[in-house]
Amino acid sequence: MSGLPFSNGRRRILCAVGAGLVTARRPACAADAASPRKVLFGTTPVFLDNQVRLLGKWCARLEEQLDAEVHFVQRGSYGEITEMLLADQLDIAWVCGYPYVTHADRMKLLVVPQYQGKPLYRSYLLVPAADTSTTNIVELGNRVFAYSDPQSNSGYLVPRTELIRHGIDPRRFFSKTFFTFAHRKVVEAVASGLAAAGEIDGYVFDTLAKQVPDAVTGVRVAWKSPLYGFPPIVARRSLSVDTFAQLQAALLGMTEDTVGRDLLNRLNLDRFVIGADALFDDIRNLVKLSDTMPV
Repeated sequence: MSGLPFSNGRRRILCAVGAGLVTARRPACAADAASPRKVLFGTTPVFLDNQVRLLGKWCARLEEQLDAEVHFVQRGSYGEITEMLLADQLDIAWVCGYPYVTHADRMKLLVVPQYQGKPLYRSYLLVPAADTSTTNIVELGNRVFAYSDPQSNSGYLVPRTELIRHGIDPRRFFSKTFFTFAHRKVVEAVASGLAAAGEIDGYVFDTLAKQVPDAVTGVRVAWKSPLYGFPPIVARRSLSVDTFAQLQAALLGMTEDTVGRDLLNRLNLDRFVIGADALFDDIRNLVKLSDTMPV
């Protein structure tokens, strides 16, 4: 799916995709001798899958507000995006709460999405629609299980620690496990019978059910976790104070204009808010529990 051109009356911006990069490009201008500053925004298909048009429009809006060249840099896993952020190869990134709590001393919370009135979400255990009896992961011994990403709270840490909480070794419980590296692909794996069950971000599932209902007809939500801090947008520690403030203001202000509200609607989010580090304490507790058993 290609990007869409947008015009604000002053200039035409083309949001395109190439080599894992969604970028809002400004046309060359003779009067603009200096190269525009760049803002690199990391995302993954774990969370934002098949959203090229949305990212293109978002990147155009950010470029207008920041007066900078904005690039959405896409990689295949949370691990890759986290490594790039820690190496100062990205300015900001939309990550999961799991990599945030394990590297909180090297990242800065920029904003947290608000969903259904709170900056919180749940993990959903999925089974095939024909499975009407399963109510908990502990009932799935010797079955094939699909995780989303090794650094996903909802798609890996929650199911792993739910087993540990019941005295079960996750390494030996299932007959086979695999990672899909996208929450949507967990849905597809369970619906197709490739996996007997899987666990994903409940917000992603709810959004699929709302926007692409046919995508979830083959699965059933068998269990929902307690609430956890929503996957945040974070910044590298070395990002300048001014750029941090400009990015934060641009994201917090998305409810104030038509384009921003449309983007939030497409994302199925209420808004972005300033989040406290303590919002992720429950995920920290899961990490501690997970660390009691070898991977």
